[in-house]
Amino acid sequence: MNKPLTPKAPKSTEAKVVSAPKVKAVKKPAQKKPVPKPKPSISWSYRLLLIAIELLGLAMTAVFVIMMLLGYSASLFTGTSFFANLLPFAVGVLALIVAMAGILIGWYQFRKWLYSKQLLCPAILSISMALGTGWYSMQEQFSPIHAHFRTLVGGKQEAAKVTIAHQVYAAYRRYDATQLQTMVQRAQEYNAVINEAATEFGLDPALLQGVAATESSFLPRNSSDGGHGLFQITQVPKVVVEQAGKRLAEHQMSLHNHRHNAFLAAATLKYYLAEMKGDLFLGLLAYNIGPANGGLRFIMQQYGATDFVSIQPYLQSLPRDYPIRVLSYALAFRVWHKEGKLLPYEEGSNALHIQYIGIPGLQEDYLG
Repeated sequence: MNKPLTPKAPKSTEAKVVSAPKVKAVKKPAQKKPVPKPKPSISWSYRLLLIAIELLGLAMTAVFVIMMLLGYSASLFTGTSFFANLLPFAVGVLALIVAMAGILIGWYQFRKWLYSKQLLCPAILSISMALGTGWYSMQEQFSPIHAHFRTLVGGKQEAAKVTIAHQVYAAYRRYDATQLQTMVQRAQEYNAVINEAATEFGLDPALLQGVAATESSFLPRNSSDGGHGLFQITQVPKVVVEQAGKRLAEHQMSLHNHRHNAFLAAATLKYYLAEMKGDLFLGLLAYNIGPANGGLRFIMQQYGATDFVSIQPYLQSLPRDYPIRVLSYALAFRVWHKEGKLLPYEEGSNALHIQYIGIPGLQEDYLG
């Protein structure tokens, strides 16, 4: 049986679309990320140096702060009552210890952040704090606090020294301003030789000026008690004459030569200061008494005295008051040198300012 013919589909006349060959994308070479430069290695010796500087700054800061706070506490709780004075002071010291421990812990945490910023930061900051607290604590308004701290540490000896210092301030206050001004002006003629002698023997020039003011009022002369010249030199130990002669390069000493007289006075005062182990009051007293009657050392041994306070009651008014007179004049010369004028002690805040300027010889003793 014949199958019916199935009509064939007509051939498409449309052109075949030939797909273009795929073009492979050319990959760009990957850019290399910049490799961070390695941090320069820091030697352990350098790190230890920075740590040492940091610890030094922290220690200095702590010392200044403790001195200030203890001095302030001593002034605030002055007295002998247990509950009103001693116990509060002890509690304050305990609180200070706890506070310092807390500050150190806080610094340890804070320095980590500083260290991450810059290796030098902790050392620089600690030294800056030390310099800042040191400068601030040395300001004039804190001089009473320093005095209380010295008394707290120095005890009986410091208390006696403070008492005598106020005798010097009181003597300065009592001076007639016109007469004192005349004395200072009269001294100008002799300042050069006095400064030279003081420098040669390591003394404060104002201290030597105070001796000259007390001895001769800067009117060199021969006196009835045997004193000669600017410093009224009388008996001088032989070793002192030799020392002064060596410094002057002179074989013959003339007490009427102002330069020779000043060198002999400076050498004598230095000699007696050494004999009295640096005690300024006893050194001046020994200078005034001289070698007569065995000197001051023999007198002190005779009466069992150990310092200026305990020997004062046994002395007559002249040698007893001699150190006070010398130091009050020396104070006047120092005030004149610092301020360019003499300050009335009782006016305004002059008293505290003059105490801050300090008594020549005593201030160096505090610092030493």
